[in-house]
Amino acid sequence: MKLKPPCNNISTALVETYFCVFLLTSRAHYSVQQEKQSFQEPLSWRFPEPPAEEEPHFPPNFELKPPAAADSVTAICGESSVRVEAKKDLLGIGKPVQAADVTLGGCASIWEDPEVLVFESELHSCGSQLMMSEDSFIYIFTLFYTPSPLGDSPIIRTVDFSISIQCHYQRKHDVSSGLLKPTWTPFSGTKVSDENLYFSLRLMTDDWQFPRPSAQFLLGDKMRFEASVKQFHHIPLRVTVDSCVASVAPNIDTVPRYAFLGNKGCLFDSQLTGSSSQFLPRSQDGKLQFEIEAFKFQQDNSGVMYITCSLRATTADTAVDTTNKACSFSNGWREASGSHRACSCCDTNCGTSSKSDLTEAGSQLTGLCWLDAVLPPFEHTIQNACTL
Repeated sequence: MKLKPPCNNISTALVETYFCVFLLTSRAHYSVQQEKQSFQEPLSWRFPEPPAEEEPHFPPNFELKPPAAADSVTAICGESSVRVEAKKDLLGIGKPVQAADVTLGGCASIWEDPEVLVFESELHSCGSQLMMSEDSFIYIFTLFYTPSPLGDSPIIRTVDFSISIQCHYQRKHDVSSGLLKPTWTPFSGTKVSDENLYFSLRLMTDDWQFPRPSAQFLLGDKMRFEASVKQFHHIPLRVTVDSCVASVAPNIDTVPRYAFLGNKGCLFDSQLTGSSSQFLPRSQDGKLQFEIEAFKFQQDNSGVMYITCSLRATTADTAVDTTNKACSFSNGWREASGSHRACSCCDTNCGTSSKSDLTEAGSQLTGLCWLDAVLPPFEHTIQNACTL
């Protein structure tokens, strides 16, 4: 047998040597890796810190807008029943409510269309309540809205509420079992005496075109008032303002108080303080406009002021006289209708109205003004409760 020399070929020897070295190196490296993996120290790791949040940028002068009155319910009080109409858009948000969610004292609507729900009830039905005042029967109904869940979900996007509806009926009426006898009272006076009158006292914008949406004033501003009596089917009427008192509480007998108008229609403020307060020239019998320079009580810092005015209506053909007038002072007393002689008593005592002037057809209205504060619109409209 012939033996092969171990190192006959240098190239072969080199390859074998490199191969041996490679094997040794690989084994050594593998051994180190095994040793590292066998370490018993616990791994330490945590989530990275979250990025810093930027401050939000809100729109400037942002204000929540209060919801506007929906004006979605009307009622007609009949002799022995009431009819109530409610818009399907009951909340004024453009989304109709479900008919089953609205009831009149528990009674469902008797009719509906895509826009309106109609309810009718006898005065003693549908959960009505009867109250009595000195001169009226008052039937009180309640319109309930109770939203049901939306679809199959457990949520709602409106809240339940109720609306009180009142029907007023006079307790006293003039009746006679005998023949009719003529009286000296003219028919026009009798006609207005048989009706109830509706008075209004509103703050107006500077151009007198619209009701003022706020009763916030700064000293130096003018408070512009419009007094009116609603004509409806009455004969023509003339409205007058007998008196106005400013106070820090609804009670006009509190102190401090300031009677800036009185004596049956004399506006004292311009005479007492040198202001430009005045009645405007009368353009309509049923309306009377006057403006007062804004003021505050010296010792009061609340910024709240109540103004209470007594309004009265007479027939439009009643003469302007010392008890039916609207007088301002500007280098002398001037009457809004031009009958300046009627103001001759403003510095003394103008007395009381006569019965023929329908003195009882009047009402007292109270409004709330705030200085440097936001207030809902100054507007009060009430029904005269006098039976003539």
